[in-house]
Amino acid sequence: MSARTRALGLDGFSKGWVAVLLDGDVHEIRFCRDVTEALSIGFDRAAIDIPIGMTDDGERACDLLARERLRPHSSRVFTGARRWLWEKFSDPDEANRDALRRGQKRVSRQLWHLGPKIMEVDAFVRANGSNDIREAHPELVFLRLNAGMALPSKKSEAGFERRRKLLKRYGIRDIDKWLLGERVAKPDDVLDACAVAIAARDASGCVPEGIPARDAYGLAMQIWF
Repeated sequence: MSARTRALGLDGFSKGWVAVLLDGDVHEIRFCRDVTEALSIGFDRAAIDIPIGMTDDGERACDLLARERLRPHSSRVFTGARRWLWEKFSDPDEANRDALRRGQKRVSRQLWHLGPKIMEVDAFVRANGSNDIREAHPELVFLRLNAGMALPSKKSEAGFERRRKLLKRYGIRDIDKWLLGERVAKPDDVLDACAVAIAARDASGCVPEGIPARDAYGLAMQIWF
């Protein structure tokens, strides 16, 4: 990708989305209320830290490959997103009872609470198939930037500092200013949005490699880093 291509990275937070734009020397951060507002910024390629493309049983090869890459921290990748969970149920216990009835795995509370954002992105991507919008995972990006060496938890001081320094090394020159600025989102959400913006800008690796499986709506199930 050329230096002037507009790359956009999105990470969800409690009130909406952190959006980081990398357009050559122009770097911007915005806090948007919904994904439509975030993706109206204008981009050539966007990367989002959210599942894109889902199966009926929640099993995706890209999730398993991502978890394998992140060992011993495989739990950093949530698995099991299924459209019917949120289309049919408003209560996670009821959804899980139905999942067990279908012979499927339960959904974790962490993933369940991401449901509104997952469905928001799903609707947008399905309605805007001509746009280059890809799923990315910040922990896979940080692993790549850290030469394949596992990082401590981003919730720890050492893990946070390592990620901040990696972003500066890879050209996010305003990261310190953004972290010290208006605290609309949590600092680790800002780090993650920057990481997936790098995935959008560089797009240097993905799981699975090559041609990915597609879901019932034709969405690629592939995680970029």
